[in-house]
Amino acid sequence: MTLSNHLTGTRTRRKPTALISGASIAGPVLAFWLNRCGYEVTVVEKAGALRSGGYPIDVRGTALEVVRRMGILPRLREAHIDLRRITFLEGDGSEVASLHPHSVTGGVAERDLEVRRGDLTEALYTVVRDDVEFVFNDLVDTLDQSGHGVDVTFRGGGRRTFDLVFGADGMHSRTREMLFGPEEQFHHYLGYCFAVFTMRNTLGLSHETVMWNSPGRAAALYAVGGDEVHAFLNFAQQQPPFDAFPDPRAQRDLVATVFADAGWQVPGMLAALRDADDVFFDAVGQIRMPRWSHGRVALVGDAAWAPSFLTGQGTSLALVGAYMLAASLADGGHAASFAAYEHSTRGFVTMNQDLVGKGGATLFPLTPQALAERNDRLRNLGAIPTGAGRPAHSALVLPEFTPMA
Repeated sequence: MTLSNHLTGTRTRRKPTALISGASIAGPVLAFWLNRCGYEVTVVEKAGALRSGGYPIDVRGTALEVVRRMGILPRLREAHIDLRRITFLEGDGSEVASLHPHSVTGGVAERDLEVRRGDLTEALYTVVRDDVEFVFNDLVDTLDQSGHGVDVTFRGGGRRTFDLVFGADGMHSRTREMLFGPEEQFHHYLGYCFAVFTMRNTLGLSHETVMWNSPGRAAALYAVGGDEVHAFLNFAQQQPPFDAFPDPRAQRDLVATVFADAGWQVPGMLAALRDADDVFFDAVGQIRMPRWSHGRVALVGDAAWAPSFLTGQGTSLALVGAYMLAASLADGGHAASFAAYEHSTRGFVTMNQDLVGKGGATLFPLTPQALAERNDRLRNLGAIPTGAGRPAHSALVLPEFTPMA
């Protein structure tokens, strides 16, 4: 659309507008690059503010180049946690092996990053907040596509029209549900549920993880320094416990029942779980979709392809995918750009989603035999890995970003 400037007689092109639902990781990255494409960007977030703190996340491989191009790599280097070891325990609490974490994750020492989730989201927000409109404590209620754009109504009562809309609103994406239907048709359950929360660091752990296993169950304490640790309880479950998802008390009861006879530090973890105010409970699963866009609306990050934490690649895929989506839009109209985005990115996503088998087998063996075999493998691993990490982490080379004039 071209508008006339009556004072000068010149004609100026209206900036295209974009709405992004979700201000966690993929959303701000997409906003950053769309702004450089000449878009007028709005980000809507249902939470009242950015989430501070949070459990640690990894940035590896191709994703490191994304944060470098955004100018935040030095800040993230300063925030690097530097986890130094992971110790695996038998069911009786005796030690199986104590290893460098990269032996298990496939990371690369002195190159890959591990930071608190809040440190990454704050860094992303800082570099884009002055150029992009953020609307907190609101969410998209309805989407109505037409030839001229997407008419959006917000839960808070507002109505606006945007040229393009993007769902970066996580694994349980409301945007995806409005666009493609219920989550169940895209959610591939991987057979586990988990609860994560913070508790007092009574063992004096520092920059390390200690994990206890019995067949089909795992309990871990993750210490990044300070008086608190991240507690993690994971268990095999044949079917997702749908009744527990909306009920925090039912979640706690289920976890307590599953781990009722567990040893090591688990009784203390269950006691802390009862009183914790930051419990996050969910099923372990992946989102796999035949396509990531419809009309003028596209999905990115976990909303499109959640790989599950078993791959260790959720954050990295969000960073890379958002960059690839914006880079595709820099070249022209949305229909061709969305097709190019899927064509260039899907192989990388699928390769990393397929890492899930390695993660589950290492962390959560289901049978006594599988656990014994896993423990034997751990005892034979070297303390400090060498090499370039898992090929899937760096399998995509970023295109050069060429914003539209």
